[in-house]
Amino acid sequence: AEMQKYLLYNAVEPEELPTLRELTTLEICKIWSAMSRHIYKQLLQKRAVDIGIGSFAVVPAHASVAEGKVLPIERPMFILNKPLKMFYNLESDETKIPDETPVVHPDFGAISASTHFRHEIVEQCVQETLLCFAGALRENKEVEFSFR
Repeated sequence: AEMQKYLLYNAVEPEELPTLRELTTLEICKIWSAMSRHIYKQLLQKRAVDIGIGSFAVVPAHASVAEGKVLPIERPMFILNKPLKMFYNLESDETKIPDETPVVHPDFGAISASTHFRHEIVEQCVQETLLCFAGALRENKEVEFSFR
């Protein structure tokens, strides 16, 4: 049900983003860097984190090293949810989260504890940012979403 809200038939209206309008850019960045640290900790514990539009996960990959040797490695990736990809007609490589990897949702209580923001503010900020992201996908805009 979480993901449904990101399948947009209409443009995102400003009134759908009340929290982002209240926060400064710096505050939004603070919330996302706490979110980023939380996701990083989960990945270190071999969990994937589903944020609604997709999941951050560590997936097996191969690195080419000298003389055509290939090294198995693991790399962190963001994997967009399939229904979202289909809805917005996006193309990307088929990447699967390994079966043995548990998938968790962000713990907004823990994330807000590491910031001075209330739980609701953190959760709404994240969801509204993702709505903006979905809105950009809908309108075929370039999106840059950088994460440390």
